[in-house]
Amino acid sequence: MPHTAVLLVDDQPLFIKGLSSLINGLPSYTVIGEARDCVEAMALLSSKKPVLAVTELDIGNKEGLDLIKDMKSYDPGIVVLVLSKHDERYYAERALRAGARGYIMKSQPETMVVSAIKTVMAGKVYLSDAERERLFEYMTGEPLKEGDDWFSSIRKLSDRQFQIFTLIAHGFGTIEIADRLNLSPKTIDTHKEYLKLRLHCTSSRELKQLAIGWIRSPPP
Repeated sequence: MPHTAVLLVDDQPLFIKGLSSLINGLPSYTVIGEARDCVEAMALLSSKKPVLAVTELDIGNKEGLDLIKDMKSYDPGIVVLVLSKHDERYYAERALRAGARGYIMKSQPETMVVSAIKTVMAGKVYLSDAERERLFEYMTGEPLKEGDDWFSSIRKLSDRQFQIFTLIAHGFGTIEIADRLNLSPKTIDTHKEYLKLRLHCTSSRELKQLAIGWIRSPPP
Protein backbone atom coordinates (compact mmCIF):
# COMPACT_ATOMS: atom_id res chain seq x y z
CA MET A 1 0.00 0.00 0.00
CA PRO A 2 1.46 3.43 -0.94
CA HIS A 3 2.31 5.69 1.96
CA THR A 4 0.52 8.98 2.62
CA ALA A 5 3.03 11.83 2.31
CA VAL A 6 2.74 14.24 5.24
CA LEU A 7 4.01 17.81 5.61
CA LEU A 8 4.44 19.20 9.14
CA VAL A 9 4.39 22.95 9.79
CA ASP A 10 5.42 24.18 13.25
CA ASP A 11 8.12 26.53 14.52
CA GLN A 12 8.88 24.49 17.65
CA PRO A 13 11.74 22.05 16.78
CA LEU A 14 11.22 19.66 19.68
CA PHE A 15 7.49 19.42 19.09
CA ILE A 16 7.81 18.88 15.35
CA LYS A 17 10.40 16.12 15.89
CA GLY A 18 8.10 14.33 18.31
CA LEU A 19 5.14 14.66 15.96
CA SER A 20 7.26 13.40 13.07
CA SER A 21 8.25 10.33 15.09
CA LEU A 22 4.61 9.65 15.97
CA ILE A 23 3.40 9.88 12.36
CA ASN A 24 6.30 7.91 10.89
CA GLY A 25 5.39 5.15 13.32
CA LEU A 26 1.93 4.80 11.79
CA PRO A 27 1.37 2.24 9.03
CA SER A 28 1.17 3.87 5.58
CA TYR A 29 2.22 7.38 6.68
CA THR A 30 5.56 9.09 5.96
CA VAL A 31 6.65 12.60 6.89
CA ILE A 32 8.27 14.05 3.76
CA GLY A 33 8.97 17.54 5.06
CA GLU A 34 9.13 19.73 8.17
CA ALA A 35 8.59 23.47 7.77
CA ARG A 36 9.28 26.13 10.39
CA ASP A 37 7.48 28.95 8.58
CA CYS A 38 5.09 29.65 5.72
CA VAL A 39 7.80 30.16 3.10
CA GLU A 40 9.29 26.74 3.84
CA ALA A 41 5.81 25.21 3.91
CA MET A 42 4.90 26.48 0.44
CA ALA A 43 8.30 25.46 -0.96
CA LEU A 44 7.87 21.91 0.36
CA LEU A 45 4.30 21.79 -0.88
CA SER A 46 5.59 22.59 -4.35
CA SER A 47 8.57 20.22 -4.36
CA LYS A 48 7.35 17.25 -2.28
CA LYS A 49 3.63 17.17 -3.16
CA PRO A 50 2.30 16.07 0.27
CA VAL A 51 -1.20 14.64 0.57
CA LEU A 52 -1.69 15.78 4.18
CA ALA A 53 -0.45 18.93 5.94
CA VAL A 54 -0.53 19.12 9.74
CA THR A 55 0.00 22.72 10.79
CA GLU A 56 0.11 25.04 13.77
CA LEU A 57 -1.46 28.49 13.42
CA ASP A 58 1.42 30.47 14.95
CA ILE A 59 4.23 30.17 12.41
CA GLY A 60 6.68 32.98 11.80
CA ASN A 61 5.24 36.34 10.84
CA LYS A 62 2.34 35.05 8.76
CA GLU A 63 -1.13 34.20 9.99
CA GLY A 64 -1.72 30.45 9.96
CA LEU A 65 -5.21 30.88 8.55
CA ASP A 66 -3.67 32.61 5.54
CA LEU A 67 -1.26 29.70 5.09
CA ILE A 68 -4.19 27.27 4.96
CA LYS A 69 -5.81 29.39 2.25
CA ASP A 70 -2.52 29.57 0.32
CA MET A 71 -2.02 25.80 0.48
CA LYS A 72 -5.58 25.10 -0.66
CA SER A 73 -5.23 27.64 -3.45
CA TYR A 74 -2.02 26.00 -4.68
CA ASP A 75 -3.30 22.44 -4.25
CA PRO A 76 -7.08 22.19 -3.72
CA GLY A 77 -6.74 18.46 -3.04
CA ILE A 78 -4.40 18.72 -0.07
CA VAL A 79 -5.91 17.72 3.27
CA VAL A 80 -5.11 20.17 6.09
CA LEU A 81 -5.34 19.31 9.78
CA VAL A 82 -4.68 22.07 12.31
CA LEU A 83 -2.82 20.92 15.44
CA SER A 84 -2.59 24.03 17.57
CA LYS A 85 -2.03 25.45 21.02
CA HIS A 86 -4.88 27.90 20.40
CA ASP A 87 -8.30 27.35 21.97
CA GLU A 88 -10.59 25.59 19.50
CA ARG A 89 -13.51 27.76 20.62
CA TYR A 90 -12.03 30.76 18.82
CA TYR A 91 -10.12 29.17 15.94
CA ALA A 92 -11.71 25.88 14.83
CA GLU A 93 -14.56 27.35 12.80
CA ARG A 94 -12.21 29.88 11.18
CA ALA A 95 -9.76 27.13 10.26
CA LEU A 96 -12.54 25.10 8.62
CA ARG A 97 -13.70 28.15 6.67
CA ALA A 98 -10.12 28.68 5.50
CA GLY A 99 -10.05 25.14 4.09
CA ALA A 100 -8.87 22.86 6.91
CA ARG A 101 -10.53 19.47 7.29
CA GLY A 102 -10.06 19.29 11.05
CA TYR A 103 -8.85 20.99 14.21
CA ILE A 104 -7.29 19.48 17.32
CA MET A 105 -5.52 21.11 20.24
CA LYS A 106 -1.99 20.20 21.30
CA SER A 107 -3.24 19.43 24.79
CA GLN A 108 -4.92 16.28 23.46
CA PRO A 109 -3.22 12.88 23.89
CA GLU A 110 -1.34 11.17 21.05
CA THR A 111 -4.18 8.71 20.50
CA MET A 112 -6.54 11.58 19.70
CA VAL A 113 -4.02 13.13 17.29
CA VAL A 114 -3.80 9.80 15.46
CA SER A 115 -7.59 9.58 15.42
CA ALA A 116 -7.80 13.10 13.96
CA ILE A 117 -5.33 12.22 11.20
CA LYS A 118 -7.20 9.06 10.25
CA THR A 119 -10.55 10.87 10.34
CA VAL A 120 -9.55 13.66 7.95
CA MET A 121 -7.80 11.19 5.64
CA ALA A 122 -11.04 9.21 5.50
CA GLY A 123 -12.71 12.28 4.03
CA LYS A 124 -14.47 13.33 7.23
CA VAL A 125 -14.24 16.46 9.37
CA TYR A 126 -12.51 16.17 12.73
CA LEU A 127 -13.57 18.32 15.69
CA SER A 128 -13.81 17.56 19.38
CA ASP A 129 -17.24 16.62 20.71
CA ALA A 130 -17.38 19.91 22.64
CA GLU A 131 -16.63 21.97 19.54
CA ARG A 132 -19.18 20.05 17.47
CA GLU A 133 -21.79 20.89 20.10
CA ARG A 134 -20.81 24.58 20.11
CA LEU A 135 -21.01 24.75 16.32
CA PHE A 136 -24.41 23.06 16.36
CA GLU A 137 -25.72 25.56 18.88
CA TYR A 138 -24.31 28.46 16.90
CA MET A 139 -25.68 27.28 13.54
CA THR A 140 -29.13 26.32 14.83
CA GLY A 141 -29.64 29.40 17.00
CA GLU A 142 -29.91 27.40 20.20
CA PRO A 143 -29.50 29.56 23.35
CA LEU A 144 -25.89 29.95 24.33
CA LYS A 145 -24.82 28.62 27.71
CA GLU A 146 -24.30 31.03 30.56
CA GLY A 147 -21.05 32.95 30.14
CA ASP A 148 -20.95 32.49 26.34
CA ASP A 149 -21.89 36.09 25.44
CA TRP A 150 -18.20 36.93 25.17
CA PHE A 151 -17.60 33.86 23.03
CA SER A 152 -20.43 34.93 20.72
CA SER A 153 -18.99 38.45 20.33
CA ILE A 154 -15.53 37.10 19.45
CA ARG A 155 -16.96 34.60 17.00
CA LYS A 156 -18.78 37.32 15.06
CA LEU A 157 -15.55 39.15 14.28
CA SER A 158 -14.25 38.73 10.74
CA ASP A 159 -10.98 36.83 10.32
CA ARG A 160 -9.12 40.12 9.77
CA GLN A 161 -10.68 41.76 12.83
CA PHE A 162 -9.93 38.69 14.93
CA GLN A 163 -6.35 38.70 13.65
CA ILE A 164 -5.90 42.35 14.64
CA PHE A 165 -7.50 41.74 18.04
CA THR A 166 -5.04 38.89 18.65
CA LEU A 167 -2.07 41.05 17.63
CA ILE A 168 -3.27 43.78 20.02
CA ALA A 169 -3.35 41.13 22.74
CA HIS A 170 0.29 40.33 22.00
CA GLY A 171 1.25 43.98 22.52
CA PHE A 172 1.61 45.18 18.93
CA GLY A 173 0.76 48.79 18.13
CA THR A 174 -0.94 50.19 15.04
CA ILE A 175 2.26 50.69 13.01
CA GLU A 176 3.58 47.21 13.86
CA ILE A 177 0.27 45.57 12.99
CA ALA A 178 0.10 47.49 9.72
CA ASP A 179 3.63 46.32 8.81
CA ARG A 180 2.89 42.69 9.66
CA LEU A 181 -0.35 42.63 7.67
CA ASN A 182 0.81 44.84 4.79
CA LEU A 183 -2.00 47.28 5.46
CA SER A 184 -2.04 51.03 6.07
CA PRO A 185 -2.13 52.37 9.64
CA LYS A 186 -5.39 54.10 8.71
CA THR A 187 -6.95 50.76 7.84
CA ILE A 188 -5.79 49.27 11.15
CA ASP A 189 -7.28 52.21 13.04
CA THR A 190 -10.58 51.69 11.22
CA HIS A 191 -10.61 48.05 12.30
CA LYS A 192 -9.80 49.10 15.87
CA GLU A 193 -12.76 51.45 15.91
CA TYR A 194 -15.02 48.61 14.82
CA LEU A 195 -13.53 46.34 17.50
CA LYS A 196 -14.22 48.94 20.17
CA LEU A 197 -17.82 49.19 19.00
CA ARG A 198 -18.34 45.43 18.76
CA LEU A 199 -16.68 44.66 22.11
CA HIS A 200 -18.16 47.66 23.94
CA CYS A 201 -14.88 49.44 24.65
CA THR A 202 -14.79 53.20 25.14
CA SER A 203 -11.09 53.68 24.37
CA SER A 204 -8.08 52.08 22.69
CA ARG A 205 -6.57 51.49 26.11
CA GLU A 206 -9.65 49.58 27.24
CA LEU A 207 -9.55 47.52 24.03
CA LYS A 208 -5.90 46.65 24.65
CA GLN A 209 -6.58 45.65 28.26
CA LEU A 210 -9.51 43.52 27.13
CA ALA A 211 -7.39 41.80 24.47
CA ILE A 212 -4.53 41.10 26.87
CA GLY A 213 -6.91 39.75 29.51
CA TRP A 214 -8.61 37.53 26.92
CA ILE A 215 -5.46 35.92 25.59
CA ARG A 216 -4.08 35.29 29.08
CA SER A 217 -7.26 33.80 30.45
CA PRO A 218 -10.09 33.33 27.92
CA PRO A 219 -13.52 33.03 29.52
CA PRO A 220 -14.72 29.44 30.10
